[in-house]
Amino acid sequence: MIVHYIEVEDLSFQYENEPVLENISFKVEPGDFVMLTGENGAAKTTLLRNILGLLKPSKGNVHLSAKNYLGEQLVVGYVSQQIASFNAGFPSTVLELVQSGRYQRGKWFKKLDKHDKEQIRRSLESVGMWDMRFKKIGELSGGQKQRISIARVFATDPDLFILDEPTTGMDVNSRKEFYQLLRHNSMEHNKGILMVTHDHEEIRHYANKHIELVRKEGSPWRCFSMDSCKELSKPHS
Repeated sequence: MIVHYIEVEDLSFQYENEPVLENISFKVEPGDFVMLTGENGAAKTTLLRNILGLLKPSKGNVHLSAKNYLGEQLVVGYVSQQIASFNAGFPSTVLELVQSGRYQRGKWFKKLDKHDKEQIRRSLESVGMWDMRFKKIGELSGGQKQRISIARVFATDPDLFILDEPTTGMDVNSRKEFYQLLRHNSMEHNKGILMVTHDHEEIRHYANKHIELVRKEGSPWRCFSMDSCKELSKPHS
């Protein structure tokens, strides 16, 4: 049985009486690495919020699977554009914040085991923040806060990643390593990934699908490409 982690069917959305999105249809399956692009103001975040159930479509349907491909409860990891907005007085250390991602797996009253600790270490190393694990959150730069926010999502080991411009504040090398990590998770661990990005030229060699939101003058945003995206080169090993 084919599992669709995300299934969007003929979605339209409007703010009050202003049409924003129209006739959006696509699927994200286990193993997909999908990049979502569009000009500034292309309602990409609005589309993500519809998928997550934070907004309600004015037309059409969005189905977010309840189960992963193994038949277990689907775990979703979401990184928003504003996720790194910690103030200077935030009391947690980097390590404590990322550790909290493991408690979502039903461990609120359990001691973290060796597997948990290894997942936390790998998550922090993946964003280049392991050496800063004992720093207070409030001491970090905006880009560093974004990185540990991503690390916390990785620590939850989600089945589906929904990422809204997660590489903000990262340098070129860090972005490349991040894309390689996502590709590894999709290809080797069957994760589903839907990622909003402006860096489509950088990411095109890692993703296997491309959804581009475009519009004619005066009309709502629509999907331009949404299936196999044959123009994308196959991900390199």
